[in-house]
Amino acid sequence: MNGLTMTAAHPSLRAQEPPLSDEDVVERVRAGDLLLYEVLMRRHNQRLYRAVRAILRDESEIEDVLQEAYLAAYQNLEEFEGRARFSTWLVRIAVNKALDRRRRRSKVVALDPGKEEALVGNEAEPTWAIAKEDPERQSARRELAHLLEHAIDALPEAFRGVYVLREVDGMSTQETAESLGLEPNTVKTRLHRARTLLRKRLVHDFDAAALQAFPFGAERCDRLVATVLDRLAGRAR
Repeated sequence: MNGLTMTAAHPSLRAQEPPLSDEDVVERVRAGDLLLYEVLMRRHNQRLYRAVRAILRDESEIEDVLQEAYLAAYQNLEEFEGRARFSTWLVRIAVNKALDRRRRRSKVVALDPGKEEALVGNEAEPTWAIAKEDPERQSARRELAHLLEHAIDALPEAFRGVYVLREVDGMSTQETAESLGLEPNTVKTRLHRARTLLRKRLVHDFDAAALQAFPFGAERCDRLVATVLDRLAGRAR
């Protein structure tokens, strides 16, 4: 695969406080500091990966599309006017590249399934509060994350993209709308429907997983049995 490969942080930013904003970095890249483009990629790799994966879901293609997006963004930096956040502009490029890739492989999926109605009322912001946990709880959380990932993957694409950007990546409604080329009310509607579908899917998955909850493993079973037998033997004496 072709693309930019960088492995270390830009030397001029390693000890910089506070860090440059995206817009400041863009200006320096425009002025000729090519290596500083690494900073923008490292800042936004996670967000772009999630956005592209929500459309393609094919790990063999995602990295290629990310490289295409970054190259296209660099080639068009002069067109970035700062009207939206740089991250929003960048995600929009990545989304378009992912859609182009999907169209080229002739697997087009409709982006607007059915009539959409605007939601009324306040919209809850994403809340993922995670406390320090012991290894067993961390393992359980990882399993829960896998269940959620599978449930998200099963969403219709229109809902999946909105959910990933809003809830997983924490983008605002306006940023999500701009990134996906939607109206804010459409984002709210799709997010609501995605949450509904996820709840139904996760309830089913949790019911299936409930049979395996609170396992009493062989090692613990052996230890308990041995302890009880030892105590009983002591009483018999």
